[in-house]
Amino acid sequence: MRLGDIANADAAGYGKPLEGVRVLALEQMQALPFATQLLGRLGADVVKIESPKGGDSGRGAQPGFPDPQGRNVGATFSRNNFNKRSVCVDLKHPRGRGVVLALAPRFDIVAENFKSGALARMGLGYDDVAAVHPGGIYVSISGFGSSPSPYSDWPAYASVVEAMSGQYDYTFADTQPPVPSPMGALGDTASGLFATIGVLAALRHRERTGEGQHVDVAMLDAMVSMADIVPNFYSLGVGRGDHRKTGIMESFRASDGWFVLQVIREHQLGRLAELVGHPDWVTDSRFEVRRNWHTLLESEIRPAIESWAATMTRLEACETLSAAGLAAGPCFRDSEVVVDPHVQAHNMLVELPRPDGGAPVLVPGNPIKMSKVAEGPETRVPWLGEHTDDVLRAELALSDDELKSLRDDGAIA
Repeated sequence: MRLGDIANADAAGYGKPLEGVRVLALEQMQALPFATQLLGRLGADVVKIESPKGGDSGRGAQPGFPDPQGRNVGATFSRNNFNKRSVCVDLKHPRGRGVVLALAPRFDIVAENFKSGALARMGLGYDDVAAVHPGGIYVSISGFGSSPSPYSDWPAYASVVEAMSGQYDYTFADTQPPVPSPMGALGDTASGLFATIGVLAALRHRERTGEGQHVDVAMLDAMVSMADIVPNFYSLGVGRGDHRKTGIMESFRASDGWFVLQVIREHQLGRLAELVGHPDWVTDSRFEVRRNWHTLLESEIRPAIESWAATMTRLEACETLSAAGLAAGPCFRDSEVVVDPHVQAHNMLVELPRPDGGAPVLVPGNPIKMSKVAEGPETRVPWLGEHTDDVLRAELALSDDELKSLRDDGAIA
């Protein structure tokens, strides 16, 4: 889908559900920008506050591409900042702090993902904003939240909280060293999703009561929730690395690569056995107990499946397995994901044109499909400080002289 396209034309004209909701985002990197981008895709007006000294730290990520002024636009930034406006304010400058506090009452939501306590020390914490905007919703995402934690002083990225949730050790146990971020920044995107849910709930609460509140999301809490089997299976006596022994959850080789198959019920094993030419498994006493399937994987199950799939492509194998009622999927390569017919039909990639004329940058689309709400149109990521003057004129009625004074003083850029 190209920028500006409306993919679901039948739903056009109904408007977006969050139109009229305004977000002032003091954000960086991915966790909160992912959440506010989603809110923007649902119709919210998002104004992003960035540091005059390089902006959101995600702009410095690699790989990247140059903006019209030749400054780097990092991959992290380009994935998470569609449908926003950029305003450069120095939060450490007294006049910059004053600008943010003056803006806050004009927004429904003030959101931040600095290290816990950092904005409070600058005079921009929840209490400071609530003092000027009692009905405002203040959203925080940090590694370990605002409540007491032994890790409160630790900086955190997605890989840190993913590791601390137990999922790395649980997946690999003692078979190999843990691999950080095996599926991208789940710790960021999951935290952003929980923050989005919190925002929607807080808006509903305010609608009923008129009250604002603090929505506080700890990234580690989000990851403990996402890595749900770690404490759950532990409590049920399934130890680290043993979760695979509860069924067949493995990758198998076809003629052109790998596919994943999950068989976790006895009737599914019967279907698989018939399909791969081993109906004897159904009456073989070794296969009666589900936990034994893991011990038979390399000696019996894998050779049979991979022999059966040897003349098929991954897609052919999965189509055949699916027709038999078995859950399987090909392990796609990056070049296959971007041309996959499902991904294209669902508008799950948006093209961001590059100012330097290079190939468009591909950014994930909106996975939330609504029958009465149009998808798009998307607006590109903002260049650093692109909307500073426009926003401050419109929101605070600042004159050219006042803007120049703030800029000369280093409070804005």
